[in-house]
Amino acid sequence: MTSLLAALLAVVIAAGSAVVLVEAVHWVVKRLGRRSPLLTDLAATAHKPFLATVTVFAVQQAVRGFAGPFPGRAGVLHALVLLVIAAIAWLVAALLLVLEDVALARWRVDVPDNMKARRVKTQVVMLRRVTVAGIVVLTAGVMLMTFPDVRALGASLLASAGLISVIAALAAQSTLGNLIAGLQLAFSDAVRIDDVVVVEGEWGRIEELTLTYVAVQIWDDRRLILPTSYFTTKPFQNWTRTGSAVLGTAEIDVDWSAPVEPMRAELRAVCEGTELWDGRVCVLQVTEATGGMIRLRALVSAHDAGSLWDLRCLVRERLVAWVFEHRRDSLPRLRADVAQGEHAPAPAVAHRPAGEAEAGEDARVFSGAGDGDERAVAFSGPDEQITPAASGMRQ
Repeated sequence: MTSLLAALLAVVIAAGSAVVLVEAVHWVVKRLGRRSPLLTDLAATAHKPFLATVTVFAVQQAVRGFAGPFPGRAGVLHALVLLVIAAIAWLVAALLLVLEDVALARWRVDVPDNMKARRVKTQVVMLRRVTVAGIVVLTAGVMLMTFPDVRALGASLLASAGLISVIAALAAQSTLGNLIAGLQLAFSDAVRIDDVVVVEGEWGRIEELTLTYVAVQIWDDRRLILPTSYFTTKPFQNWTRTGSAVLGTAEIDVDWSAPVEPMRAELRAVCEGTELWDGRVCVLQVTEATGGMIRLRALVSAHDAGSLWDLRCLVRERLVAWVFEHRRDSLPRLRADVAQGEHAPAPAVAHRPAGEAEAGEDARVFSGAGDGDERAVAFSGPDEQITPAASGMRQ
């Protein structure tokens, strides 16, 4: 009974002394942390694991050194050893997280040109996950090795480790593939956190990048969850691979009579009048002229994908409003002949005046000239022999 009371007294004294010591150190670090962000983060993150480590270690030493024999002493000491190992692992993980937070604090991602910051953030986040997973695995292994039966079992299984590794690799093939793909993505710069991507026909940003999956925040706030191996085995669009600035288009259809130059001036005025435009590209071009209409394409640029989307909508809105207000006659038209019945005009028949020659060479492709006959032979295929006379008959 005396040994048990001595053990309890030693535990209380050791635990109290450890708490007082840790709180004193914590107070000093907080005071110094007013001038150092590192110490501030250290005081907030490592306080609890440091308290647990020092307290459990002090209790273990008190029981081992000052408590005499008592029932269950070996079991209590073994449990304290396991707690010390777990507390030390917690403290090491907290210190590593503090260092990673300091690395992240040096790189801001809320600035226009944040490509390097996003790369560092992606790599640090992936390293954090690998670090935590590695510490957990090592801690579990060390704790298991404190059991004599487990050590004997591990020695007997060491001979068959090759077979076990092969079986485990086959069973976890997809999981291991995703783990390797996650590390590859983090350090190859193929995709980073906050990158703008187009995957599976959806436009969004990389919200979370883990060792097993990637979460894409779609523009309408949905989340598209994909395995990390998707980005190493399938093609996808990365709009911010080398920079955040991007180009985009806004297209409208107008009548052939639409004045292009005044619309170019209007596009320039729209771009110069908004902060969405980054000042790089502002071009209006006619890209198609078919079906009784012409298609105008406005090519503009912006600092990032979000600003580009708003700028494209603004350009489209202003150009449509300008056409409607200033050149309403340039709106798209549908032309048709509505005359019907017996009063409908007879179809015109073209009569070639006597002696007038046939269409010139500029109106023919496959006949009428030496190069036309050569093209006719080339397009007819190897099994047909086309003479210049037959080529003319095809026309």
